[in-house]
Amino acid sequence: MFRVGSRFSLFLAVLSAAAVLPSTTVAQSDKPAEAGNSQPGSAATGPNQQLQPSDQTDPLKRPPTEKLKKQQKRNLNVELSKTYKKWLNEDVVWIITDQERAAFKQLTNDEERDNFIEAFWQRRDPTPDTEENEYKEEHYRRIAYANEHFAAGIPGWKTDRGRIYIMYGPADEIDSHPSGGTYERTMEEGGGETSTFPFEDWRYRYIEGIGQEVIIEFVDTCMCGEYHMTIDRSEKDALKYTPNAGLTLYEQMGMANKAQRFTGGGLEQLGSGPDSAAEASKEFDRLEQYAKLQAPPPVKFKDLEEIVNTKIVTNLMPFDVRTDFVKVTDDTVLVPVTIQMKYRDITFANKEGVQRGTVNIFGRVSTLTGKVVQTFEDTAQVDVPAELLPKTADNSSVYWKALPLRPGRYKVEVAVKDVNGDRKGLWSRGIIVPEYSDDKLSTSTLIVADLVEPVPTKDVSTGNFVIGLNKVRPRVAPANGKPAVFKRTRDPKVNFWMQVYNLGVDDKTHKPSATFEYDIVNVATNKPVVQKTESTDTMGNVGEQVTLQKSIASAYLQPGVYKIEIKVNDKISKQTVDPSATFEVE
Repeated sequence: MFRVGSRFSLFLAVLSAAAVLPSTTVAQSDKPAEAGNSQPGSAATGPNQQLQPSDQTDPLKRPPTEKLKKQQKRNLNVELSKTYKKWLNEDVVWIITDQERAAFKQLTNDEERDNFIEAFWQRRDPTPDTEENEYKEEHYRRIAYANEHFAAGIPGWKTDRGRIYIMYGPADEIDSHPSGGTYERTMEEGGGETSTFPFEDWRYRYIEGIGQEVIIEFVDTCMCGEYHMTIDRSEKDALKYTPNAGLTLYEQMGMANKAQRFTGGGLEQLGSGPDSAAEASKEFDRLEQYAKLQAPPPVKFKDLEEIVNTKIVTNLMPFDVRTDFVKVTDDTVLVPVTIQMKYRDITFANKEGVQRGTVNIFGRVSTLTGKVVQTFEDTAQVDVPAELLPKTADNSSVYWKALPLRPGRYKVEVAVKDVNGDRKGLWSRGIIVPEYSDDKLSTSTLIVADLVEPVPTKDVSTGNFVIGLNKVRPRVAPANGKPAVFKRTRDPKVNFWMQVYNLGVDDKTHKPSATFEYDIVNVATNKPVVQKTESTDTMGNVGEQVTLQKSIASAYLQPGVYKIEIKVNDKISKQTVDPSATFEVE
């Protein structure tokens, strides 16, 4: 699109210049005229005479002079330079790096600039094997949205709200006060009631390099629609400079004077309140967040991030990854990422008589447009007594990280590094986080686990492998496509865990009515091994959401591959779902 627009502008420039060319040549006839036969509108000529120049000659067919050629070239350079300047200073101003900007300014001709622009978008293309560049499309969609919604005397992309939107996308939540008015301060802001200018608080669950629960405040102090980003939450206070108006809690009680707001220094002029001391200690945090919003994020394991960026791995370290989906709220899904490594693939070093293996882990979740949604970095350690290490080669070390994500398509990338052996590995997959609508019967992932047990009340929803009221440790399937493996000699039980959402509720009894059918089938013989049915009528006090948890002794199953299917039949909404999973017993 960029090149076509440039060439079209070039065509118009040439056309406009050519339309006003002066007459510089004489048209001559190469055919003698017959005597006595003069053409209308022309002078009579003899057989040895040439036709006189015609005033009606098409000016577009006249060749330009050298002076005109130079003028056209200057006009063309001006026209094209405007296009490139617009791309650099408007289209990509918020996403281009300093190094890229400096390199672009050193280019000497338009062909180099065009190649640079093409490479610029290719570097950001999340799916380079396809014709579409989702990142580029999303970027220009954000610019268009910013121009439509955030303009205020200047284009929307130039405003603070437009810049944040273009860089980080839509906020997860916006607290908007477009008319200002009466406002009850939080205790962190000093308490008390005041009136405010129009303002907005944008909340992001996570921004890479900044952290979780990032809140950005924009204030329209001119009442003209120009919301600017601020780190002083008192800036929205319309009564801040009015004596004895909009007092904080302490100022109302006579424990502080409003004038003290302007004499204490600091980033904010909130006034004294119950949490003033704590808030003062957070000023550097707020300043740091403000700076990070405009700076590249730091990376802990730079070598592992480089693997994720380049997709080039040598001396490969094998490991397996599993992702599951569990509903949290209507628009938030918990995505546990389970990483499993065999002891035989980890290099152990002797630490005071104990063999210790250390693995660095770097993970990144991004949208199809390339926007990073979550990153995680951690170090996993395994300690084994020296005398037992040879016997535990087939054992596995499992790492678990739960990520809250919104429904949609994502790319998950995980890189690991064996610290003692200096081996590295990379895993990358696309996932679709499901949307759990209120009126549709649905389930979480059916997890085949080697451990399912209740957790103490104080640890509910916290800690590794904890999902709600249970600790659920998935058995990860190998990357070769085979199912997860349970050994009868080592794994006494095979466990199944799943949640069911949006069961219909009877209007009279206010209870659901559903059945749950469990079928375990031997894949080789296609014969059922276990068949069981239970109903909500016998499950006690259940609601729209039900957690199903079952176990079977591995000794009860002969070696082979099995399929577990749980069929949910909702008698009220007349909907059914039947998720399934496979596993192997050795």
